[in-house]
Amino acid sequence: MAGINTLEQILKLTDRFDITVFGSEPHPNYNRIMLSYVLEGSKTLKDIVLNDWSWYTDNGIMLYTGTTVTKIDTANKKVMTDHGHTESYDKLVIATGSNSLMLPIPGSDREGVVGFRDIADCSQMLEAAKQYRTAAVIGGGLLGLEAAKGLVGLGVDVAVVHLMNDLMERQLDSQASAMLKTELERQGIKFAMGKSTAEMTGDHRVRKLSESEQQKAGQEMRSAS
Repeated sequence: MAGINTLEQILKLTDRFDITVFGSEPHPNYNRIMLSYVLEGSKTLKDIVLNDWSWYTDNGIMLYTGTTVTKIDTANKKVMTDHGHTESYDKLVIATGSNSLMLPIPGSDREGVVGFRDIADCSQMLEAAKQYRTAAVIGGGLLGLEAAKGLVGLGVDVAVVHLMNDLMERQLDSQASAMLKTELERQGIKFAMGKSTAEMTGDHRVRKLSESEQQKAGQEMRSAS
């Protein structure tokens, strides 16, 4: 989204650049903020595409999808891709976004553990929802809550596990967070607040989340006092 918006602003100022775009995903740019609507089924990928193929053609932009830049030669101003293509540049814009944070804990590499960043993640969760009826979402920030809401819309029993005692603590105070939690519980989402996931267990597929023994001990001490 940020990279192509940069091009939109450049095009408003000048048409003197020959522009080439490389993207690892097999689609033109789309609105990642709308991924939760794709997950719940109210929108499709086509609905959230921001600039379709014709936009690139009309603006003389060469778009390579499904292509990853693997090396940047800054001395000679060239980029190389995983398909063996080399492209020269005068100015280089890097707008690759970020990867989903996968917790560095035992079991995070098991089947069934999915990030929530792109349309492929949505597709994976949609397929899983056809076979499995329970899900845990780690993280009660905006994306986590959107993922939870989308999964509930698919008929999945969802529990959100959040490290802090308030949802969306970076955006909301405790009172607003409590109001949000109450509303989301009304919509069918369950919550485990103040919990830190220490391990994901199961066979080849994740079946259970476990919290640390240290955290359990701390909670027992607080309860006893």
